[in-house]
Amino acid sequence: MRNPAFKRGRNLQFLEQFPLSFNNMDAIELLEQYYDSKSKAFKILVEHGRQVAQKARAAAEMVPALKPDLEFIEAATTLHDIGIFLTHTPQFGCFGKHPYICHGILGNDLLKKKGYPKLALVCERHIGVGISKADIRQQRLPLPSRDMIPVSIEEQIVCYADKFFSKNGNGRPTEKSITEIIDNLSRYGPDKVRRFESWVQMFK
Repeated sequence: MRNPAFKRGRNLQFLEQFPLSFNNMDAIELLEQYYDSKSKAFKILVEHGRQVAQKARAAAEMVPALKPDLEFIEAATTLHDIGIFLTHTPQFGCFGKHPYICHGILGNDLLKKKGYPKLALVCERHIGVGISKADIRQQRLPLPSRDMIPVSIEEQIVCYADKFFSKNGNGRPTEKSITEIIDNLSRYGPDKVRRFESWVQMFK
């Protein structure tokens, strides 16, 4: 059952604007299995998910011929960062033992165990614009040696939308510009910029 703190008219009223259902699963209730609903981390996740969902819906509307699954996208935007509580990121109120870059694979493990393998892949594949096996090897990242790049149209939409909003513990972040995103991605190589630019052409 959903935490009573989330009854209508109480904490985080913006939940009223945010579709939560995914094949009889309540994404917020799933988050509450791992997070205290009054915690800083939970509030950051829900607000970030709401922002990413809005951008993702707009992106999906640009590619109707590809028939993106909107219900799936709604759940994925809520849950793509579910693994952060297992990382050591005090600014988010998370005091786990893993580095932040591991939150995608940690979320993958959590959602696979819950029986949602497709949502689990979104967790794993949304970092940056996707991380390749070569990236992992060259940068010596603490990740399994496999490609973690968005494949399905839903994975691409969530990854694209996520790039516009950074989580922080200091209130509602503003939306980044495309130029700001590209400037940041350029540090990781021209292939990352090209991938994002291809999404801009599709979804903008």
